[in-house]
Amino acid sequence: MKISDNSLAGKTALVTGGAVRIGSAMVNALAKNGVNVVIHYHASEDEAEKLVKEIKKLGVNGCKVCADLSRVHETEELFKEVQSKAGKIDFLINSAAVFDKSSIPDISIENLHRTLMINSFAPLLLSRKFSKQTNKGAIINLLDSRVTRYDLKRVSYQLSKNLLCHLTKMMALEFAPDIRVNAVAPGLILPPCGKDESYIEKERHRNLLQQGGKLNNITDTIIFLLSNEFVTGETIFVDGGENLKERLLD
Repeated sequence: MKISDNSLAGKTALVTGGAVRIGSAMVNALAKNGVNVVIHYHASEDEAEKLVKEIKKLGVNGCKVCADLSRVHETEELFKEVQSKAGKIDFLINSAAVFDKSSIPDISIENLHRTLMINSFAPLLLSRKFSKQTNKGAIINLLDSRVTRYDLKRVSYQLSKNLLCHLTKMMALEFAPDIRVNAVAPGLILPPCGKDESYIEKERHRNLLQQGGKLNNITDTIIFLLSNEFVTGETIFVDGGENLKERLLD
C-alpha cells in the first residue's frame, strides 16, 4: 500500500525485529512510502545489512542497530544509538518477539521472564523512551490473534501478547493527545519457523475466510494506522476472522 498524499514521506521509523519475516515486510512498505527506517536486530545481522541496502535504493535513509531485548540495559540504551544514527524518531513499531512452546506444568521462570521481557516489557521501555523524545508520533505494537483465546501450549507467549494488548490501550490513554498507540493482531500469514507453506494449507480452515493471509495484508494495515491521525487505542485483527470463529458457541 502506498498512500496517495505521501504524508509519511520524510518521517523516520524504528522497527524492532525488522530484519526478517513480517518485520522486513514492514520495513520495505515504510521505505516505499518515503519513510527512513532504523532496523533493529539481534541475531540477523546479515539480513539487516541486506535490507538496509535494499531500502536505500528506494531513496530513503536506512541503518541498523543491534540489541538483545531480553536485557533491560541493552533495551534502554538502544534509543541512544538510534538517535545518534537517525535523530528524532516519528514512528515506533514494536515487532520483535519470541515464540516458544511452554505449558503451565513445565514452564520455567527463566523462560517466562525472557519471553515477557522481549514481547512485553521491551515495548513498554522503548515506548517510554520514544514518548520523551517527540511531541508527536505513533506507536504500533504487533500482537497475535490468539489474544482473544487461551493457548495452553504456548503459555509464556500467550501471556506476553495479552499483556502487550492491555499495554496498548493504557499507553494510548497515557500518551494522548500527542502520541497515538495502536496494535495489529495477525493471524495465519506466515508458517512458523521450521514449517513450509503446507502449514498454511493445513490450518486455513481455522478462519472464516478459509485462506491464509498475505504480507501486504499486514503492511497495508500498518501504513493505514500510521497515516490516519484520528485512530488510537485500537487493535486491528488481520486474521480472516479467526478470532471470531474460535468464540462461536455450538
